[in-house]
Amino acid sequence: MMRLALLLMLLWFPCADAATDLSSFAYDQHPGAQLPLRTLFKDGSGRVLSLGQALANRPTILALGYFHCPNLCGLVRNDLMNALGRLDAPANYSLVVLSIDPSETPADARSAQEADAARFEPAAGGHYLTGSAEAVRSVTDAVGLRARFDAEDRQFLHPAGLVFLTSTGAVSGYLLGLGYQPSDIGLNITRAASGVAERALPILLLCFHYDPTTGRYTLAILRVVQLGAAITVMVVAGIVMLALHRERRSQ
Repeated sequence: MMRLALLLMLLWFPCADAATDLSSFAYDQHPGAQLPLRTLFKDGSGRVLSLGQALANRPTILALGYFHCPNLCGLVRNDLMNALGRLDAPANYSLVVLSIDPSETPADARSAQEADAARFEPAAGGHYLTGSAEAVRSVTDAVGLRARFDAEDRQFLHPAGLVFLTSTGAVSGYLLGLGYQPSDIGLNITRAASGVAERALPILLLCFHYDPTTGRYTLAILRVVQLGAAITVMVVAGIVMLALHRERRSQ
């Protein structure tokens, strides 16, 4: 019976991987990797500053997305700001929100920051940055963010999540997906302050819009796949447990 259980699991997991086939857009986690602190960006006022200046020698929360994103990027920032506003004790950290879209401007960054700050106090003290394609790529490569611009839909396909950096600009850890809790944010800030570097659980949540005419994988489709996968696992587990129970009773 145990062989049957193993066979069922082996048959299911490859199918799940083939069905989603979205791993090429996940974070390729690089705990301990050093970010290019001398790379220059512009904030909402048009001021040029280095990434190191934005970190200000403090543990840092790095949120990567883009300001005109019609999907998850705004939700990522909302979840983050909500969690930061509910921290048990004020934490000594820096916040950097960096656009992965090199076509966005300081005006876009300023507009996004003003909108966030009107609702969430932590946003007012953050750095909302834009930069050249080369500057942005130097950061995304360092943290392992893999994204692709879809010219037809004019959107970026990229994973949702946060990156935590030490005060010296090294990757401390990741918090992937959505639904951030103050305890998770606080713990990751503490780890970053202590220089701890570790991998996060491999959760994949993509920021992209579904195009029904092309049938591409999207956030909506991914959620259905994830729900179906969860139901499949529960059904298989139930069948195996029932079979094992009957086998023990027959002995």
